[in-house]
Amino acid sequence: MKRLAIAAAALAVAGAAQAASLTEAFTQPFDALAPRYAEAFRRGGGLFRQAWVIGPSVDHPDETGLGPLYNRLSCIACHVKNGRGAAPDSENGVPRDMVVRLSVPGRDAHGGPPPHPAYGGQFNSEGVPGVDGEGRVTIGYDSVEVELSGGERIELRRPHLSFRHLAYGPLGEETKTSLRNAPPVFGLGLLDAVSESEILSGVADGRGRANYVWDVESGKSVLGRFGLKANQPSLRQQVAGAFVEDIGITSDLFPHESCTATQSACLASAGHENKPELTHAQLDAVVDYIRALSPPPRRDTDNPGIKQGEALFAQLACDACHRPTLRIGRFDPASALSGAEIHPYTDLLLHDMGEGLADGRDDFDAGPRDWRTAPLWGLGLAGKGGDGANFLHDGRARTLAEAILWHGGDARAAADAFRALAKDERNALLAFLQSL
Repeated sequence: MKRLAIAAAALAVAGAAQAASLTEAFTQPFDALAPRYAEAFRRGGGLFRQAWVIGPSVDHPDETGLGPLYNRLSCIACHVKNGRGAAPDSENGVPRDMVVRLSVPGRDAHGGPPPHPAYGGQFNSEGVPGVDGEGRVTIGYDSVEVELSGGERIELRRPHLSFRHLAYGPLGEETKTSLRNAPPVFGLGLLDAVSESEILSGVADGRGRANYVWDVESGKSVLGRFGLKANQPSLRQQVAGAFVEDIGITSDLFPHESCTATQSACLASAGHENKPELTHAQLDAVVDYIRALSPPPRRDTDNPGIKQGEALFAQLACDACHRPTLRIGRFDPASALSGAEIHPYTDLLLHDMGEGLADGRDDFDAGPRDWRTAPLWGLGLAGKGGDGANFLHDGRARTLAEAILWHGGDARAAADAFRALAKDERNALLAFLQSL
């Protein structure tokens, strides 16, 4: 009976998502949300889409609001339609949906990467009136061609960063930078419900490594599962960190603005720090909104070409890291799904992805070449709802074929095998990925 209930709930979720247009495929809640989550979905969704303003304002007289330093005005500005970001295509393009993480050599008190002494842990281009934004960053690309079996050639591009108009002095030669594309936010509630033992079973099988990171709420090191390097322990900390780093909105988890000692105007503007700008209830509402977002269902699963591609996905051992199935525990947003099997195609673990994808930064137990396996659900709908259609951690890949060909390190054999496939087989594998 339990299995039937799970199947019925999954069909109901699929039906709801299929009824929505492709442009809204990433914005759908799970079917039959618990009442608390239905209300949080409405309220939290509003906060996720809200454009924050400099406070106090007429509507929010007691709130300081945006900044002093920030990148964008809202969550939805980078996670368009709850999907992924887009890298600029032009040389010296400005990254609109992306951030640049900064650090210097060493480790902080909790084992994480130490922030830059003048610019902090993230480069913030914008500042409120009276506070200088940190500068401007642009992206250029170096290109290389790769030849596949049959003579097909694909151009790969590698981004490089340029910093201009730096307001607080030079970055310095030792500064480590990492360009990060905005990832999609649907399905994260299900990943939050995967047990630690389920994730660590992949470590026991020798298929990946765990990242142990600092949990602000518990004050201890715990298993990381969110973030591109699995450098966040929980959905709540991931969301609160994005608010303070991307928009300059403080919370009970991160009550201080990200001003450094060098940024005197920023510090002077942050005189409200005894009162977080995002209340506990507001943060919970945003977290619950994201937790209640359903991943879109697969499509065309009976197509023979897609079935062939699925078989090739396993044959090339892509599923060694992109684990097709995980089992969740208790799932409060939609209790009928508690204990269900989900299909995110990730193991939530770190893997060495080779020097070609290295960012040069350590992040707790993640080394410069290590990245968390990205979930693949919703992959075939990327770019169809107004969101971006770039892949990998820095958006360098414009197609799924490019993304595969960048795989190195632990995934080198799979990338080489993809390169050696006949063209019709490569197309079948790509069609399978497009069905997710």
